[in-house]
Amino acid sequence: MIAQNKKAGYEYNLFDRFEAGIELKGAEVKSLRNKKASLSESFARVEGNAVYLYGAHISPYKQSGSFAPDPTRVRKLLLHKSEIDKLKNLTLQKGFTLMPTKLYFKRGFAKVEIAVAKGKKIFDKREKLRQRAVDMDIKRSLKNN
Repeated sequence: MIAQNKKAGYEYNLFDRFEAGIELKGAEVKSLRNKKASLSESFARVEGNAVYLYGAHISPYKQSGSFAPDPTRVRKLLLHKSEIDKLKNLTLQKGFTLMPTKLYFKRGFAKVEIAVAKGKKIFDKREKLRQRAVDMDIKRSLKNN
């Protein structure tokens, strides 16, 4: 695991998840191996027949010198055509967006997990916090008995 977007689960209801490769330049792979990445303000968008990742921050590798690309540049995600078509249809529905949730290595390749997401309302967030508090109280009472 390189980076995880913990806010995504709190701010959004996450539905379908897809694993995508990510197109990297130069020493970005070395930066990822050093865990110098953040997905906190990132999102994905389907444009034409491709999916792009916006706002993902991959810090420049120190030894790369002046050849380091922009840390927040737009990066292309590598998916099958059928997956891109499915994502396009899902995001055309009102209120749905694509959120990256994880960034990791799989068999030496950098992968991004993106999820189809719909924003939560404030009362949904409060209800989840209340339910979590009730569950904790139940666990405590069972543990004490």
